[in-house]
This record gives sequence, structure tokens and C-alpha cells, in this order.
Amino acid sequence: MLCAGAWVLMLASLAGCEDAGKKPTRAHVPALDPPAATAQQKPQESLGSLPLRDLKTQPLISLAQPTPGGIPYLIEQVKKKFASGEANYKAGHLAAARRDFDDAVDWMLESGYDPNSDAELSEVFHHVTDTIYAYELQAFRAGDGFSEAPAVPAPIDEVAEMTFPVDPKLKERAEEAAKSLSHDLPLTVNDIVVSYLNFFQTPRGRAIVENGLRRKGKYDAMISRVLKEEGVPQDLIYLALAESAFQPLALSRAGARGIWQFVQWRGNEYGLKRSWWVDERLDPEKATRAAAQHLRDLYGVFGDWYLAIAAYNCGPGNVEKGVERTGYADFWELYKRNVLPRETKNYVPIILALTLIAKDAAHYGISVDPDTPAETDVVKPGRAIDLRLVAETIDVDVETLRALNPSLLRMATPDDPEFELHLPKGTASTFSAEIADIPADKWVSWRRHRVESGETLTSIAKKYRVTPAAIAAVNDLELGTQLEQGEKLIIPAARPVEETKSRLVRYRVRRGDTLGGIADQFSVTSEQIRKWNGLRSGKVSRGMLLRIYTVGGAPEAHTVKSSAHRHAKKKTEGPAQP
Repeated sequence: MLCAGAWVLMLASLAGCEDAGKKPTRAHVPALDPPAATAQQKPQESLGSLPLRDLKTQPLISLAQPTPGGIPYLIEQVKKKFASGEANYKAGHLAAARRDFDDAVDWMLESGYDPNSDAELSEVFHHVTDTIYAYELQAFRAGDGFSEAPAVPAPIDEVAEMTFPVDPKLKERAEEAAKSLSHDLPLTVNDIVVSYLNFFQTPRGRAIVENGLRRKGKYDAMISRVLKEEGVPQDLIYLALAESAFQPLALSRAGARGIWQFVQWRGNEYGLKRSWWVDERLDPEKATRAAAQHLRDLYGVFGDWYLAIAAYNCGPGNVEKGVERTGYADFWELYKRNVLPRETKNYVPIILALTLIAKDAAHYGISVDPDTPAETDVVKPGRAIDLRLVAETIDVDVETLRALNPSLLRMATPDDPEFELHLPKGTASTFSAEIADIPADKWVSWRRHRVESGETLTSIAKKYRVTPAAIAAVNDLELGTQLEQGEKLIIPAARPVEETKSRLVRYRVRRGDTLGGIADQFSVTSEQIRKWNGLRSGKVSRGMLLRIYTVGGAPEAHTVKSSAHRHAKKKTEGPAQP
């Protein structure tokens, strides 16, 4: 919210921010309904009375000239545009809503009136600007900014449900090739493993392998180091190849995330924190350490790496039950006796097939250029900071920062003194020096802008919806200063307001979904989804339409009754993921 002094500066700057030798700045006033004619004003003298097709040929109102029709007319038009924007926003028409909101603000900024000179105008102004910012923040979270980085499907979901024929010739070659491979996990070659070798020779399977091996180069050294430090076999790296193809943003249908595919509760168990801002399951190194520790613990329970890997997929309880039912602590016996979940039965053979291929890619006709590890500088901002401000400070694009910090779910870092932000190598000193020019409490709202050819303080202020005077003040510039192309300005953008509104999402349950997995995708709890939909149990069935309230949750007074009882008999939940 702008204070009265800021408004006076803004209006003064809008009226006279150009050099004397230049043409006076003319404002664009949105075309709305005309005010009623008065004795002092003929209808044809009102800009609002002109047909839309004639606006381009008419002179626009000078910034120093108050809006025709006076303050009552201005308030009426602002309210109309604001109401239209709200209607479009609630209907999901975000582009139209943005245009309406922009017009509402433009009417006030370009009216020639000081909002604080009139109590009603001041109230309307502060209500409109605060509410619009709240809507923008909510839309930003749901759209391109504060929303979570888009997830990608986990390959294991697709492959683990398939069965494939066995090629006898391929089996012979695989058995022969495996004899010369060094390994620190058992390398079994049987019909089941060969069936997946066969799939990974198809175009679809080959693409999964090639993409995974290419990305593996980015994380190879780090994973090898962590596995060694935790005292587990190096070949466990191929579990991540199977789970996610080394995609940090991989998301399974059960809600497992990251290159090691942790569900939230298991991640918590191994120290992977999750908040609105950060999900450490997506942090490659932290997740690798958690996976190594979990696998080591599972090996301690079963004394067998195949059983430990199976338990990583479906949970130790399912494997323990299988062992108790059959009396065999052997994966292949449990496989033959069909006591493990189907996905888990296929999980170990998939990993073995990928291990055989990855260790001898040329033998299987696969050749890739591995990605190189990204070299980074690590800084601790000490408090929340907008990634766009960071990117503008060190002159990189935001996507580069997001790729270096995949655990960040939003466009800002958490307000955590210990949070480590990864920057491109060699940029930490620039960041530290330049960010010091901006007050720390403004890091989530202020921006930087590199001046392009032809830009003025007025045009830049318009882009960021601030005043030329405000930009001039924080950059020690005189109003009307000629800007140089390439110079970097600090932009004192509006300070965010607290977002309290919830957003309703309707989610159609897909095959393999679990209540916990759905809850994890929307950063809510299973219990909340049950309450919002009147579910008596923790099970959901394919085709159910769930109501989910994101951000703030559903108001108590609007708890929704579910029509789940009208659906067909529910299927049981799929196996738990690690």
C-alpha cells in the first residue's frame, strides 16, 4: 500500500517527469461509459462519450487534467472495471481479468486526482490495489510464478506395468556380456530381466535409457561420492535411473517425487523437509543421501540387496509379509510365488536390466553424450528473496536459477537463514555486492531492470506499476533524466500482502492414484481431502471427482459433501512408495 507522500510524488512525477523540450506525456484512459452531462460540460467534450472506433484519432487527456466527470465518475468507472476483473478472475479468464485490473489502476493513476484528497476515492484506491495484488499473487502461484515447477511423469509408472517377450538370442548375449562387467550388486540374467532388456531395445524403451544416461552425467560424481560416504554399493545409482531417469521434478502417480522418488512421509523420516516454498525430495544431493541411508537400513533388515530394493519400492512391511508367508528370504522365490505387488515384482528386474545396459551401453547399441555437472557458487541470502530479483542482479535467466535449485517450489526462497541458494559459478561476488543496494526487507518485492533503447522512467514505471518518482528516488536520479541503454535500475515494486484466499481445484482420480499421493500433489493433507469430499475411508477410485482447496484450505462453513457413494466399488490402493 502506498502512503500519502508517495502518492503526491507519484502524481507530481506523472505530470512532469519529461524534459521540458519533449512533448508532454499523454495518458491512455480506458474507454468506459460516459459520465452524465453537466451544465459546465457538454456530452461531446467527454472522452468517454466518443465511440471506440474514434478514440485513436482524438487527443488524450493530459495527466495534469482531472478526469471529466469528477471524482464520482472516476470512482464509478474504477469500480466497474474492478468488478469486471473480479468476475473474469473467478471465471478463470486470467488474461481478461488482468486487462480489467490494469484499466482500473490506470484510471486512478492517470486521473489527475490525488486519491488522498478525497476519503471515498482513497478508500476505493487502497481496496482496489490491495485486492488486485492479492489476486495477482494467487494467480501467480497458480500460474507461472509462485506455482510449483511443472512435474514430469516418473518413467517407472509406465514401465513397471508392462510385460514383454523374451528374445533367446538377446539372453545369450546378455549372459555373455555380464561375465565381464564389474559390479558390486548381484547381476542376475534370467528370462524376466531379459524381457526388460528387450523393451529397452524398442524405440520407446531406448529413449528412456538414452535420456536417463544423458542426465546421469550431471549427477554421476555427486551420487558416487554420497553412496561411498554412506557405505552402500555404487550400483544403487541405477535405482535412480529406473525411478526417474535422473529428473529432479519426476512425480509418480502415488505422489513420489525427485530422482529417488520419495513420498512425503518417508522423506520426512529421512530428514527431507517439505514446506510451501521448498521440497527437499527434489534436491538431488539431499535426496541421494536420504535414499542411501534408507537402502542401508533396509539391507540391515533383510540382509539381501534385492529384498532391500523391493522394500524400497513397496515398503518393508510388504516384503516381510511375503517372507513370512513363504518362508523364503529370496526375491526370486517371492516373485515366483506371487506374494509381492505386481509393480514391485517388475521393479527389481527393471533395475537389473538398466544396470546391464548402462554398464555396457555400446554392446546394446546405445551411445549418448552425458551432461556435465553444473558448477555453482552457494550463498545464504539469510531471508526470503524473489528469484527474479536474483536473476536480474546477476544477469542470468530465471530458468537457469530454477534448474540449479530444483527443490524450490515457488519463485522465491524461504525465509530461512540456513537456506543455501545455488548460483552459476563465478556470480556469488556480484550477487553479494549488488543485492546490498536493496534493503533486505524488500527482496521479495523490489526488482532490477536493465534499460533498453528508448525507455524512460515513465515507461519503466508503467511496466512495473510504480511511479517514476519512486524509481528516481531509490536510484538517486532527477525526474526527466535521460536513461542510458544498458544501465541497471532498482525498481521499488509494491510490497506483497498476505494471501489468505483458497482456490478450488476439481481433480479427477486417475488409475493408480492414492489419497496420500493426491494430497501430496496439492500440498494438503489426506484428512483435509476426506473432509472436503465427505469420504468415509482413505480410499479413492478411478473417475471420482474430488474438490481440493489449495493455498488456504476450505472454509469450515463450506465443507463439501461427496457423491463418492454413487461411484462403483472402490479399488484398493496401490503399493506404497518409499
